[in-house]
Amino acid sequence: MNQTKYIFVTGGVTSSLGKGIIAASLAKLLQARGYRTTIQKFDPYINVDPGTLNPYEHGECYVTDDGAETDLDLGHYERFLNVPTSQANNVTTGRVYLSVIEKERRGEFLGKTVQVVPHITNEIKERMQLLGKTGDFDIVITEIGGTVGDIESLPYIESVRQLVWELGENNGIVIHLTLVPYLAAAGELKTKPTQHSVKTLMESGIKADILVCRTEHELSDELRQKLALFCNVKREAVIQSIDAKTIYDVPNLMLEEGLDIVALKKLALPEKATPNLEHWNDFLRKLKNPKHTINIGLVGKYVELQDSYKSILEAFIHAGAANETKVNVISVHSEYVDVNTAAEKLSGLNGILVAPGFGERGIEGKIETVRFARENKIPFFGICLGMQMAVIEFSRTVLGLSDANSTEMNPETTNPVISLMEEQKNVTHKGGTMRLGAWKCDLKPNTLAHAIYGKNEISERHRHRYEFNSAYLSQLENNGLKASGINPDTGLVEIIEIADHPFFIGVQYHPEYKSTVANPHPIFVSFVAAAVQHKNR
Repeated sequence: MNQTKYIFVTGGVTSSLGKGIIAASLAKLLQARGYRTTIQKFDPYINVDPGTLNPYEHGECYVTDDGAETDLDLGHYERFLNVPTSQANNVTTGRVYLSVIEKERRGEFLGKTVQVVPHITNEIKERMQLLGKTGDFDIVITEIGGTVGDIESLPYIESVRQLVWELGENNGIVIHLTLVPYLAAAGELKTKPTQHSVKTLMESGIKADILVCRTEHELSDELRQKLALFCNVKREAVIQSIDAKTIYDVPNLMLEEGLDIVALKKLALPEKATPNLEHWNDFLRKLKNPKHTINIGLVGKYVELQDSYKSILEAFIHAGAANETKVNVISVHSEYVDVNTAAEKLSGLNGILVAPGFGERGIEGKIETVRFARENKIPFFGICLGMQMAVIEFSRTVLGLSDANSTEMNPETTNPVISLMEEQKNVTHKGGTMRLGAWKCDLKPNTLAHAIYGKNEISERHRHRYEFNSAYLSQLENNGLKASGINPDTGLVEIIEIADHPFFIGVQYHPEYKSTVANPHPIFVSFVAAAVQHKNR
């Protein structure tokens, strides 16, 4: 195939309809037919990246191998496709404007008035085609964040209009995702919001090629016919996206609806083979027919919003299926855990995960949680800040260093067992300046970490400023807290564990970012297995 083909996914009526899941599901089907497919997300907010956004505001910040802090939808793309994403897969308005302003300052537009059209739209179009020009992909799917009609989305919509025209017939198509609400009082589904949304899109000069309709009830043939007629699409291009029990059902639902076939037809591409979803359906079968059920406590400080720990929750789904186990994740707010409430809040759990986070709110609750898990021999898993809390707890309780702390929480502590990384000491800018992306780690033989991974060297993704203070390493090791994973270049302690415990491990990195349907993360798989054993004991 000579030319990369482009699919643009826009949304209408309301946000949170699941554009990312539809994009990932279509990509999965195209991939399963033998097409090299990738997905990218264009976000209309002015932050340069989501790295400085509060999880309550935007959900988790996802990190790629090359150190980009990105939108959480990139996590869905990787989990579905099992293909790593990069800096190029997520672009924000902030990044676009920053780039154009820097070009203007360098004098690249000398004498010209810099405007939204053509300068901003040219920058967007260039970035939309970056992945397509690498030669690595047959099809690039671009998800446009926000909703059609939003002021901030206008430059993106205009860029899509121009690009579809420039690419020529059969090289670029638009899928529009809308809502078909059910009015209980009238007892019927309503198409008017979708009609208005398509009309808004057409006013911007874009004709939708495929309509994907989110709905709680089946769309009748009559309704599909009406949508096709009024929204100016072919009858077969009206695709129903009904509420599913799990997001992992969506590829099969889209296959039944023929979304991939309609898209390929519009792009003048052969259907190739029937999609091979054998591995995917095997995962679904195990997910839906568990042999065990366990309760895992997720102890964090953003637990009110599910999306704050999106990758962790999905990693438990992958690891649960691998163990044929239903994992009930029970959110525990660390602010409400203390020495008096720990037993009440944490008893009855088969495993405890202390989650990542920033700042001192809820910290003492996390430390108390670690103590409870360690002393009661409950399988424990600490991620990033969770690992640091395990070091602090052990230093306080076992070493007797009562004021042991992280300098993030207490800059004056006399026992900074966790301290600011050397290269972070002169950093003043907050955005994109943490230790980010994939780093190597050497695993020590005869340790839990080595048994879990089954190899000597691993690579995992990071997002932190503070680190294990190696000045305390020998003292901690002599008392039973082992450093089982070390970064070969910096000597940074990456993994800690306790040997005389059923399962106790803390990692400085974020393993959840690399868990996919095809490759569940080994630590999550082992942790779930340990929790099953704990329950059976």
